[in-house]
Amino acid sequence: MPWHAQLALDYSLESGRCVARHVHTGPLRILQSLYPEGDAICHNVLVHPPGGLVGGDTLELAVRVQTGAHGLITTPGATRFYRSDGPQALQDTRLVLDHDARLEWLPLEAICYSGCVAENRLTMELASGAELLGWDVTALGLPLADQPFVRGALRQHIDLPGVWLERGVVDASDTRLLNSPVGLAGQRCMASLFFVAGTPLSRERRQQALDSARAVLAAHPLAATAGATSPHAQVVVVRVLAPVVEPAMDLLRALRHAWRQKLWALSPSSPRIWSM
Repeated sequence: MPWHAQLALDYSLESGRCVARHVHTGPLRILQSLYPEGDAICHNVLVHPPGGLVGGDTLELAVRVQTGAHGLITTPGATRFYRSDGPQALQDTRLVLDHDARLEWLPLEAICYSGCVAENRLTMELASGAELLGWDVTALGLPLADQPFVRGALRQHIDLPGVWLERGVVDASDTRLLNSPVGLAGQRCMASLFFVAGTPLSRERRQQALDSARAVLAAHPLAATAGATSPHAQVVVVRVLAPVVEPAMDLLRALRHAWRQKLWALSPSSPRIWSM
């Protein structure tokens, strides 16, 4: 029987402390709120106990960050899209930031097993002054376990309405996309790190973001398959291709540290669960 899980998570700033409240149905919830950086930033770990999605499963996550609050969301492990006999598995995430709110959206990778029929959808809505630092990481198959991505398809949707829209399909039968030098060139992990704002960023801040990202890229082994760009005054994005997840995630974490420091004047702090 398919799972249908929903979680609504709300961050608010109360007497200088960022507080998280949530309601859920089905197997999707958050663990205890943590404050390793002090009261102003609330860290949460999003947990899906079944560990993956099969055909027909749906995960719906709605996050709201109220004015002045700063939330950080990560996961303890990868999201797994398993083989399907036909029905689609859907992960649908909606992030809404009120005026001058901040959010760090840092889930670990989504793994697409061979034979999956999956859609991973992310929608972001930001009011004026709000800013979001996030990433999206997808692994196709399990190359190191000799389980390549040879059947199935993933639909990808990332949307900042009216500003930035990315939609695509990665089909295992599309060998030109997967293996061509103008496609994924045989790489099986694709990742994006993005900084998006509800108000156009100044030319100076956009250039600071690009320069700091390019400095990190230049010193990393994935420099030849990564690049930073700003397709809109409200968006700065870094794209990465890698053979497997680990080097891509290592690069994204270094880039996040650089952007946190340059754009928000925050120290390079990582969620505790990443070191467990």
